[in-house]
Amino acid sequence: MRITDTDIALAMALADAAGAAIRPHFRAPFDVEMKEDASPVTIADRAAEQAMRALLAAEAPRDGISGEEFGTTEGSTGRQWVLDPIDGTRAFIAGRPLFGTLIALVIDGWPAIGIIDQPILKERWVGAIGRPTLFNGKPARTRACRELSHALLATTSPALFDDSQLHAFEHLDAAVRSVVLGGDCYNYATLASGWLDVVVEAGLKLHDFAALVPVVEGAGGHMCDWSGDPLTTTSNGEVIAVGDPARVEEILEAMACRGH
Repeated sequence: MRITDTDIALAMALADAAGAAIRPHFRAPFDVEMKEDASPVTIADRAAEQAMRALLAAEAPRDGISGEEFGTTEGSTGRQWVLDPIDGTRAFIAGRPLFGTLIALVIDGWPAIGIIDQPILKERWVGAIGRPTLFNGKPARTRACRELSHALLATTSPALFDDSQLHAFEHLDAAVRSVVLGGDCYNYATLASGWLDVVVEAGLKLHDFAALVPVVEGAGGHMCDWSGDPLTTTSNGEVIAVGDPARVEEILEAMACRGH
């Protein structure tokens, strides 16, 4: 899987374009609409994705695009740009800078480049297969976690789990030191920088997780689904991110009880 400096530069230009579209609306008056899946959307979500699509149309017109707000545009290269203009729209609506723009380049079904960009705090994590993750241009590293009982676990909301998923999460909750709620994609960014140990979520779509994989793994962490398998375009949306890969088997074992 070949990643070029030009690919990474385009991904960063997409983040710049999205941030320029988002910032004027942060903590400003705007209408909120509810989509069919009961999730909110704002003018900032749509403006940011439109800005990124316009840049891709100019710079990579043969690549595919999959965006949260405007669907999928087929390409002819085996490469697909996966865009989530504002991951954490509820935080954005509440004036909380804990949302992020997610940009991924997926090649033949595998996440190859990922960006988590927080345009208000001007924090950016850039990951690419075979390269170290950078946070604002400097290497980011996950932290060691000697025992699962020492781990700090995060999830956006337990309300997003179904009954069996919640059962599994509660068993993991009981095995760790403490739990942080909320955060959306920002949890994965702080895990990549060594401030969290584990993030567990379910019900994610490709645009929610594709960008996270290169960021976390390029910082020394590991991402997989709840069965321990790698995350690809065919994954079911159950996601585990671990800062210290040595803890993966213990996490999977703790969560294996669902349905029992």
